[in-house]
Amino acid sequence: MLTSHARPDGDAVGSVLACCQILRQMGKQADVVLSDGVPFIYRPLPLAHEVTQATTVNGDYDAAIVLECDGLHRTRLEGLDQKFLINIDHHASGKQFAHINWIDPSACATAELIYHLAREAGVKVTPEIATCLYTAVLTDTGAFCFAGTSAQTFELARELVLAGANPAKCAQAVYFANPTSKMRLLGAALSSLHRDREIVWMSVTRAQIDWSGAFDEDAEGLVNYALSIAGIEAAVFFRELPDRRYRVSLRSKGRLNVAHIAEIFGGGGHECASGFAIEGPLSMATERVLEQVRKAFGH
Repeated sequence: MLTSHARPDGDAVGSVLACCQILRQMGKQADVVLSDGVPFIYRPLPLAHEVTQATTVNGDYDAAIVLECDGLHRTRLEGLDQKFLINIDHHASGKQFAHINWIDPSACATAELIYHLAREAGVKVTPEIATCLYTAVLTDTGAFCFAGTSAQTFELARELVLAGANPAKCAQAVYFANPTSKMRLLGAALSSLHRDREIVWMSVTRAQIDWSGAFDEDAEGLVNYALSIAGIEAAVFFRELPDRRYRVSLRSKGRLNVAHIAEIFGGGGHECASGFAIEGPLSMATERVLEQVRKAFGH
C-alpha cells in the first residue's frame, strides 16, 4: 500500500497515484490510503477515484510505501508501524524512519524519484502515470517558479509531456478550477495582509473558513498570492486549526531558506516552501514566527 502526509499537496497526491500504477504494472497488488483523502483540485487525476480515505490501515499488505513524510505521525494513519516501511522523500528535512529510506534533496519533487523508479524497473510510463507525475512536478516547483528549478526539472517535464502528459490541461486543472469557497477564503486572507519591508503575512480564522464554506484544503496555495507582491522576499500564512493551533505556511523567493525556520518550530519542507503547526493565540504565534523571519533577514 502507499500513503503520504495528511492533507496531501500536489506532489504527494501525484506521486502516490503514479507509484500505485507503476506497482500494478509490475504485477503487484497496490492501493493508496490517505487519512484526508484527495483534495478537490486533484480528484480528476487518474486513479484518484480509487483512493481509500481512512484513519487505520486495514488489509494484508507486505509493505507500506510512505511518500513525502518525515515520520509516521505525519500520515495520521494507525497500523503502519506493523508494516515493512519504505520511505521516499526529497525534502532536506527528511528523516530515516523506515526500513528502507530513499531521500534525495537534489530532486525537484518526490515525483522525480518515482519517475526514476519506473525507468529503473522497466515500466512503461503511460499517459496516466505521466499526468500524475507532471502535476506533481508542476505544483511542487510552484509552477516552475521556486528556486531550485533547473534544466533538469524542465528535462523531466519534457519527458513526461512526451510520455503523454498534457501541460495545459494539468495546469488548468490545478490553477483554473478552484471552488468558489476558495476565492472567498482568499478574500478574507488578503483583507488581513500586513507588510514589513520584504516580509508579508496574512491569516484566516476558523470563523472565516466556516463563513466562506471552505475546507482546510482550500487554504493550499493562498500564501503564494502574498508572495507575488513586488519587493517581497518572504510570505507567511496563518490558518487557524480546529484545536485552536495555527498551521503556518512559509514561502520564499530564494533569499531566505524557510525550511530552517520551519525546523525551529518542529516542521520542515523545502528551501522556498515549508510549514509547521504552532500554538495560538494568533498574536503570539505571529510574534514568534516573525521574530525568526526578521532575524534571518538580519533585522
